[in-house]
Amino acid sequence: MNKQKATKNLIHTFLLIATTAIFLSGCGKKDVGIQPLPIPTGEEVVNTNPGQSDVVKQPSDFEDDNLLNGIPIIGTRIEKDGMFQSYLTGEWKDVNVAKRRPFAMIIPNDKQALPQYGLSAASVVFEAPVEGRMTRLLAFVEDYDDLERIGPARSARDYFIYEAMGKEAIFCSWGLTIAYCGPLINSDRVDNVSQAVKGIDRASAEAFKRFSRPGYSMEYTGYMVIDGYIAAVRRLGYDTHYSSNFTPQFVFAAEFTRAEYADHPDATIIRPGGTSSNRSGYGLSNPYFEYNPDDRLYYRFEHNAKHIDEMNNQQLSYSNVIFQYMHGEVRDNKDYMIFEMHSSGRTVKVFTNGKVIEGTWSRTRDGEPARFFDKDGFEIVLNQGKTWICLIWEDYSEFAIYE
Repeated sequence: MNKQKATKNLIHTFLLIATTAIFLSGCGKKDVGIQPLPIPTGEEVVNTNPGQSDVVKQPSDFEDDNLLNGIPIIGTRIEKDGMFQSYLTGEWKDVNVAKRRPFAMIIPNDKQALPQYGLSAASVVFEAPVEGRMTRLLAFVEDYDDLERIGPARSARDYFIYEAMGKEAIFCSWGLTIAYCGPLINSDRVDNVSQAVKGIDRASAEAFKRFSRPGYSMEYTGYMVIDGYIAAVRRLGYDTHYSSNFTPQFVFAAEFTRAEYADHPDATIIRPGGTSSNRSGYGLSNPYFEYNPDDRLYYRFEHNAKHIDEMNNQQLSYSNVIFQYMHGEVRDNKDYMIFEMHSSGRTVKVFTNGKVIEGTWSRTRDGEPARFFDKDGFEIVLNQGKTWICLIWEDYSEFAIYE
């Protein structure tokens, strides 16, 4: 790790948080209360949750580049016949798709917005609570050449921006909470394609369009059109490929290999917010995932129905589901939230192959993603395919259950 660069990025993050707190206090609003992480002095990972394991294995601890804790994995990626293994799914894709930065699109998930369009094209979906105690989605899409549009598009929250930064994605949204997102999204640290609204310095109106949806409120009629997104990225001069120091978030099982986890508990029904109404963020939609042993995928349900993509009328399904537990607080009387996106030693539960693997997650820099480790400190190996990540607010962890 480049220590000087890592420290510089963390300092920028902490200055931004401090600046926001000062701004809010001047407006008579409540101080956030979440303390920034201490700046690491070396290669260690800061454990902000004492009592949880903070052992992190380094690459030198593994037997070789293609074996992790006894599981064959994708090691150093090599281009073959114009194909490359995706950093987001592990699957072979056209090299021009697999090596380019994905976009990360904010999509509403309240019942009034359904069905969403194009969500099944996302390789990774990150779901998190927002004000009103509902959830909002961040869809990471790398394979968008045949995608016309995606949406509806909704407004940004800063923790979604940090999630996008960790995957080097180009962040996309229609609107923002200016006080909390403005300084970040308008900085040179965040490449974004944003609708032309108040608070956005680099607008990309060409990337967004309203579509007729009889019976829907106007806020659910705005979409990002892919031709416009591509034009905006070109006009703004963003790099379209991952940087040379890009850090992938996931470790995937090798081709023709399954991460079986035979000695781990079964988990075939997964509920991030339980089955009843509650304030976790998931209590309004009561989503759950049901494992199908025939195709080894987790199928998504919410609002007592299959979660369907309007684009193809298919139910959403995933190879992996992750519960990432975070400390969170309410920022003000409007119920805006903040989550500690940089932490170590906090709980993670990874669901794959009908099993659950419990461990911890770690993230210390904006430009790197959270990594997931088992109780022995080895990175958890995912099976190839799409992944859904649920941010679990620790105050409501009792509602995150599986069976």
